[in-house]
Amino acid sequence: MKLQFVIGILILLLATCSIKPTSVTSGVEGKVLIGPNCPVVQQGQECPDKPYQATITINDSDNRMVAQVHTDAEGRFKIPLEPGEYILHPESPNVMPFAKEQTFTVETGKFTQLTVTYDSGIR
Repeated sequence: MKLQFVIGILILLLATCSIKPTSVTSGVEGKVLIGPNCPVVQQGQECPDKPYQATITINDSDNRMVAQVHTDAEGRFKIPLEPGEYILHPESPNVMPFAKEQTFTVETGKFTQLTVTYDSGIR
């Protein structure tokens, strides 16, 4: 009985030691937009870019994927990351819409702000 108690305590201690708190306070966040949205833009007529739901892939400096997220309905995203150098790769379902990759740096205790703009292909 005593041996079972000691083994139970050891298992409990080992289990709690392996729990690692995840309080990442750095990463990247931002918004994804798409434009143009009007077939013909005329001077004096507004045609602002609109929020866009997209898939965003984050690669490390060796171009290995470390995260992938889908933006919300407002095009927003927030990805916790350790400090370092990264590449944001906007995924494209086809040739269009298209957005360029962006390299960025994450600093300790900060979220890097980025805006991703997809070209809709409308001209």
